[in-house]
Amino acid sequence: MAPSFDNETSLFNFVVRDGNGVKGIVDLGISKVPQAYIQPPAEQINKKNASKCEIPPIDLSKLDGPDHDEEVNQIVRAAETLGFFQVVNHGVPTELLDSLKQTAHNFFGLPPERKAVYRREVSPSPLVKYGTSFVPEKEKALEWKDYISMAYTNDDEALQQWPVECRDVALQYLKTSHEMVRKLLEALLGNLGAELDDSKIDAFIGKKMVNMNFYPTCPNPELTIGVGRHSDMGTLTILLQDGIGGLFVKVPQDVNMEKKGEWVEIPPIPGALVINIGDMLQIWSNGRYKSAEHRVRTTSTKSRVSIPIFTSPQPTQKIAPLPQVVEKDGVARYKEFLFSDYMNNFFGNAHDGKKSLEFAKTNSA
Repeated sequence: MAPSFDNETSLFNFVVRDGNGVKGIVDLGISKVPQAYIQPPAEQINKKNASKCEIPPIDLSKLDGPDHDEEVNQIVRAAETLGFFQVVNHGVPTELLDSLKQTAHNFFGLPPERKAVYRREVSPSPLVKYGTSFVPEKEKALEWKDYISMAYTNDDEALQQWPVECRDVALQYLKTSHEMVRKLLEALLGNLGAELDDSKIDAFIGKKMVNMNFYPTCPNPELTIGVGRHSDMGTLTILLQDGIGGLFVKVPQDVNMEKKGEWVEIPPIPGALVINIGDMLQIWSNGRYKSAEHRVRTTSTKSRVSIPIFTSPQPTQKIAPLPQVVEKDGVARYKEFLFSDYMNNFFGNAHDGKKSLEFAKTNSA
């Protein structure tokens, strides 16, 4: 018989403070979801009503050939509508993708005490954080997710400070995807009339982080969420999802697409990576590009992993819509701010759709 927790405080301490995570509860053999994880009905995901996003993946190898302009148009179109797209022939070897997924499963399969050493309060490195949910202290209902987060400064520090169980594949993932990120950014900024050269690239993606997310099997997936509704705060996110699925994106109301306002599932495509537009690209483009509101469903059949790379500006970077876009639009829809202030606002609140963008909006937005 699975042990019960006397109250939500004892559950919170077990999961968050002691570092057992959601996996720790599942390993106890629970047969139903604890109350602390039950989402309000409005946040629960009804998989039966959701349709799949059937947009074919973009072949990035064509950026180097005669179809370059057509591929750029596809990238731009995706950024202006759903804010999500999938890419193939991206330069990250398939064997590495397989190895990343296996490594994530291996890491979260470690005994709790091996993972808990990286909890924010005790982590031996400021670059590494192991945690659960998003901001557990601020959430009305917890998210059914554990994660390890590895911030990148340079290769030496990554090799010295990232967990030995996952540092090599995580670093390789970061390095082999860099050229793809640069090409995507070049296409998106070029369309806005901004050139991307090596001296400017850090202003857009000077900060990088690799996460490994673990969504344990859930006895009542219909009551929970793996990740709540949000858009990513940075520039571009590169996501490796496994074959289980569960990633949902909201079709914006203000785009020329079917299913406006509906949630569509981004189906796993073997060998593909998922790209999504972050808040900073929406701001630089003065609202032309859409940072994608998305969320993740849990599953009762198998534990799911996903491995995102988050790229963003350095915290000290000033952010504002690009001047050439404002000139064309005749109005700036977002104010100037320091990225560090945006980050503090983002991580200071529970997930709540695209509310974080309100921090940057002007009265003209």
